[in-house]
Amino acid sequence: MRDSAILTPDIQRPAPRNWRVPQETSILLVLLGIALVFEALGWIERGQSFLYNPQGLLIMVLRVSEIGLIAVGVTMIIIAGGIDLSSGSVVALSAMIAGSLAQTSGFGRTVFPGLVDLPLLAPVAAGVLTGGMCGLINGTLIVRTGVPPFIVTLGMMVSARGLARYYTHGQPISMFTDAYSAIGSGAKPVAIFLLAALVFHVVLRYTRFGKCLYAIGGNVQAARVSGIGVGRNLVAVYMIAGLLTGLAGVVVSARAQTSQSGMGMSYELDAIAAAVIGGTSLAGGVGRITGAVIGALILGVISSGFTFLGIDSYIQEIVKGLIIVAAVIADQYRKRRAR
Repeated sequence: MRDSAILTPDIQRPAPRNWRVPQETSILLVLLGIALVFEALGWIERGQSFLYNPQGLLIMVLRVSEIGLIAVGVTMIIIAGGIDLSSGSVVALSAMIAGSLAQTSGFGRTVFPGLVDLPLLAPVAAGVLTGGMCGLINGTLIVRTGVPPFIVTLGMMVSARGLARYYTHGQPISMFTDAYSAIGSGAKPVAIFLLAALVFHVVLRYTRFGKCLYAIGGNVQAARVSGIGVGRNLVAVYMIAGLLTGLAGVVVSARAQTSQSGMGMSYELDAIAAAVIGGTSLAGGVGRITGAVIGALILGVISSGFTFLGIDSYIQEIVKGLIIVAAVIADQYRKRRAR
């Protein structure tokens, strides 16, 4: 018995499981924590509830829907290893083009005589395609010239804003048809955003195109050697992001009942922030649409909470910047742990 005990090999205990909270779950917990902090501050400072404020929550969700549409496209671009700084300016240009075709009178009647009674599809398609064309130009220049995406999209940011101003010589556009204005009414912007998020979540997770974007962002040389059409996929993702940005321009102008060349200011930064807060790595190859949606909600809650408490808007920008930096630091920390 003693000999057999000696000869019996030691049975190794199974290694303890490393329980890790899924990334989306941790981001949701952050969102919940921020909301509860504003709820507590609301009762302390104002004696009112932040969460039980239907009007304020509706405004927040509508704002999130506009940024979220852009964030969906920007997230895919960042996953592919790129960046897009032109989103806010493209929103303004798309809104101006779409609004001019949706007018019952005014600028649209002067420039496009006889086209005032166009069906709803015409201004919507014009706005969306304007965004898609800007994205196509961005992607083509990046692929054909080899110029970094930061520089190309920065140039588009300046040019698109200039075109938006030149189009009506700085004059705002209003007096839209009822059908066009209805796009921005009620919960329609939210429905459009959620549908777009669902569609492109499926595209990223379950299609060859989505897998190619992850491969390109992870290692572009390895993706090229594997036979992936890097240039073709990059042009496609920039164009898709442009189409979503154009759609956001339509929604923004319809909800505001006006189109102005100053629309969309800093929207590109909000969209990038939503993607990064949601776990998308600026180095590429990592990210999900669901995370970007939650990231947009976090930004919306912070902005609404500060407004609710009467905190200066400049402070909001400072906090937003700090959140972006913290999210990037957290991403770098996760990468080091993964190694």
